[in-house]
Amino acid sequence: MNKAITDGVQFMPPAFANGLNAWSSGDGTPGSPLYAGDPNAALVAADQDFGGCLELLKTQSTQRLRHTGQTPILPGCYLQVRARVKAVSGNLPNVRIAGWAGGAGGQNVAGVVQVGPTRTLTTYGEVVEVAAIVGVGTRPGVDMPWGRTALYGHFGLDLTGPNGGILRIDDIVIEDVTSVFLRNLMSWVDVRDYGAVGDGTTDDSAAFEAADTAAAGRRVLVPAGTYRLNTDVTIDNPVDFEGTLSMPTERILILNKSFDLPTYIAAFGNEEAGFKKAFQALLNNADHDSLDMGGRSVSLTEPLDMQAAVPNRTSFDTRRVIRNGQFEAEGAANWETQVVTSQATYNPANPRTLTGVVNVANVPVGALVEGNGVGREVYVRSKNVGQQTITLNVPLFDAAGTQTFTFRRFRYMLDFSGFSSLGKFNIDNVELQCRGVASGIMLAPAGLIFHLRDCFISRPRDRGITSSGEGCQGMLVDRCQFLSNEDQLNVSQRTSIVMNASANDLKIRDNRATRFRHFLVLGGSNNLILGNHFFQGDNVAQGVRTPGIVLTSSFNSTIIDGNYVDNCFIEWTNEWDPEPAFTTGFSFAALTICNNVFLSGNVAPWFSYIVVRPHGAGHFLNGVSITGNKFRSTNGAIDRAERVDTSFADLDRSRFKDVDFRGNSYHNVSIQVSNPLWTDFTQASHGAVWTIDTGGRLPFEGWSRRVDSVTVTGNLRNESNVISYDSPNAFGQIGTDNRRVELRWSRPYRGDVRVAVRIDT
Repeated sequence: MNKAITDGVQFMPPAFANGLNAWSSGDGTPGSPLYAGDPNAALVAADQDFGGCLELLKTQSTQRLRHTGQTPILPGCYLQVRARVKAVSGNLPNVRIAGWAGGAGGQNVAGVVQVGPTRTLTTYGEVVEVAAIVGVGTRPGVDMPWGRTALYGHFGLDLTGPNGGILRIDDIVIEDVTSVFLRNLMSWVDVRDYGAVGDGTTDDSAAFEAADTAAAGRRVLVPAGTYRLNTDVTIDNPVDFEGTLSMPTERILILNKSFDLPTYIAAFGNEEAGFKKAFQALLNNADHDSLDMGGRSVSLTEPLDMQAAVPNRTSFDTRRVIRNGQFEAEGAANWETQVVTSQATYNPANPRTLTGVVNVANVPVGALVEGNGVGREVYVRSKNVGQQTITLNVPLFDAAGTQTFTFRRFRYMLDFSGFSSLGKFNIDNVELQCRGVASGIMLAPAGLIFHLRDCFISRPRDRGITSSGEGCQGMLVDRCQFLSNEDQLNVSQRTSIVMNASANDLKIRDNRATRFRHFLVLGGSNNLILGNHFFQGDNVAQGVRTPGIVLTSSFNSTIIDGNYVDNCFIEWTNEWDPEPAFTTGFSFAALTICNNVFLSGNVAPWFSYIVVRPHGAGHFLNGVSITGNKFRSTNGAIDRAERVDTSFADLDRSRFKDVDFRGNSYHNVSIQVSNPLWTDFTQASHGAVWTIDTGGRLPFEGWSRRVDSVTVTGNLRNESNVISYDSPNAFGQIGTDNRRVELRWSRPYRGDVRVAVRIDT
């Protein structure tokens, strides 16, 4: 606003060169003395700094210079009075802008400030500018607020301080600064003032950027309307949305000072659309590492294709976080599993490929693969339509030849599979309410260190977290809750799984999972599974139980420590091995299961807590440590805590090596095993050969391959009943089952011994 322009109001006083008849040494009111003819005032035609100016000798304690014209004071209009002065000689005075406030009847308005800030002149020849703002309103920045009583003013300046100094004064300037002044005082800038139309069609991008530039720290206001932005727009100031935006999918909106989901929801008028644009900005903005959902819940009516929301990014490998909110699946139709059947051929020599896939274009990437000889959690990682091939995330164990496979593509609330690679991505304090219609998270096919922490995945229909490739490499899952949608079903009817992974170096820590079919299906090595509680029981008398943890790699190098394994078990298998018959390598090796609580109730006697299930002959245990665990069965005893599932093959017990199975406690477990097994034996009658049966108390029904020690615990007596001091030769693998040992003495003895027997070398 500028009254001089809009209303033709004259604020500027005349130049001194036009004569001093318009300038008073008093208040400027009618009858006050003028400088015209005053011997202490003179016009200077060509000053080097000012051009034409007034030279004035200070002779009064407060020397006034006032324009005799009446400058109007208008409501809502703010005037700035400026003057440039310099000392020429003599004493150095003080200078300030001053005025006389005129009210009705030509009376001075008493009680208002009529002088501006004072400046002291300190150097001859230095040009100093003094200024003051005058207006009706009492606002920060207004030096002389005069209120509604003042109607006009006589403006100029005052010289105070010592007399005797000579000054030169440039022409005094009075100008309307309302527009600048009001903008600086307002807390917002309206995009409409910079050309935004808000009709939903006109491209308002330039207006938004201009308003943002003008805001300079204030808020940008987007009033009611629909604003079309056809280009990328960055707003560097805080922004408030009363209206909404529309943008092409590929265009990016970055709100640097309002980067949170509630603002994006307000911007686009829709939770889902707002989240997509916020996520797009997260991956295209170096100023923010995280998107705060602000506790908002986002309703999803269909799977959220995370890559499609960011079409300019096919991969991303910089740390980003989504935190503090909730997603909720709505409806049902868009979440239905896509099921495709197709004939294909598998060759173990090319272990991760299906060839000759009929109608391969119809097979969805990320689908679960089912068929004869197909292990658990085998997925379609990618496909080549031209070559009619499918790449699998893991090999098949016994599917050589041609058959018809079934492909099931589950629907995930957050689906990252469109990215070729996604690394260092974090989801923190977020709940996924799957409502039994949707699955949770599908990872990208590649990427390092996906991190889920302090989250809930509630009631997933099929899967909590799925890896269809190696996007699970180094994955971290900490302090999360996984709540089953199958809680009311019996164990045998459950199909949902919390998570799978085929890559290495996972850390699964301090989580809780309720009544899924499986908690973990892991195929990689070097994993840490620590402090989790997963329970999978039901109320069926002597009912079946499914494994909580499935380890599908024979060489495992994994630590399972401090978990609460509740009504389920750990199954170690090699079902992702394309040639499962053992030939070279380490076989079932490098697994540590320690300090866990194993609990079951109302299960069949043949139930066990640790099960090895080999595919292919010749496998054995190598470098396995099972120590410090607590095995407890309630509502009925079980036979043993560990066993071998021989559905496909048995272990080669002649090759067991470095098996440490000790320090465990057993409660309601009939056969309590250890390795080494310390067994006490009494030979009641004299004999030169003592045969000691281990009674099935060797782990995994292993063979008595070695006797570590023999200790005589009572008197050893010969046939004459004389105490003897002798030692036997010890032999293992005695009997048809190889589970007995023999002590062979130099002569017949009777007595008591303690023998340490091992199943390994």
